[in-house]
Amino acid sequence: MAVNIDNVYQKVLVIANKEQRGYITPLEFNLLANQAQQDIFEQYFYDLNAFMRIPGNDSTYADQVDLLKEKIDIFEKYRVDVVMSTHVSQPGQGTLPNHYRMGELYYKHKGGYVEMEKINQNDIHHIQNSPLTAPNLARPVYVRASNFVPRAGSTAQSSNDLEGMFEARAIQVYPTTISSNVYCNYIDFPETVGWGYTLIDEQALYNANTTQHFQLHASEETELVVKILQLAGILIKDPSLYQMASQENQINTQQEKQ
Repeated sequence: MAVNIDNVYQKVLVIANKEQRGYITPLEFNLLANQAQQDIFEQYFYDLNAFMRIPGNDSTYADQVDLLKEKIDIFEKYRVDVVMSTHVSQPGQGTLPNHYRMGELYYKHKGGYVEMEKINQNDIHHIQNSPLTAPNLARPVYVRASNFVPRAGSTAQSSNDLEGMFEARAIQVYPTTISSNVYCNYIDFPETVGWGYTLIDEQALYNANTTQHFQLHASEETELVVKILQLAGILIKDPSLYQMASQENQINTQQEKQ
């Protein structure tokens, strides 16, 4: 369940205006909301790394590692098609979907999914030339690579045209005869959020039809309010608002670590 952005916006406005600290416009709020969402999202991975070093407990509902994985699961994509190049000069090259973190890659072979091993660029030459480790359809490998593709609406055909091309995240698959049936798991970016509104008599009225809610777990509503207030304190140059939000954030962090 996502976090309703209108609930967050109204709470932010009430707290920010309680002592006439200043009005936060919808445009300003949306900028702060996206920054707050990204900060919280990226913190998941640092926290997960830290909590995995600490012994957990037998309760699924109270174990921090389980809770963090549940929050990250919202953004996981499974067995998404990798677009493989059909150009004769680029055998075995594939363009990955836009992603935050890449997971496993698979090749569909004889009705099953074979996990592809990731190899360092410096090692692929030795692996290919050894009869025992040479990649084959039953044991494919890949290396991360760069692939220049045309920007939307561009007619560019070469990476020499820097304005017409952009560098996409790509892979080089071995054996290079693989030209399809490559899939990947990855963690996606959160979608850009926006409190949609319609101006009537110079007043911004909430418009659900143009709104994009937070993708974060429902439990993050309070954290979003605190984080946005923290950023708003910097925006409207109010140290007391920033300090108040920072103190609340410290309390929440301490409770999570107990």
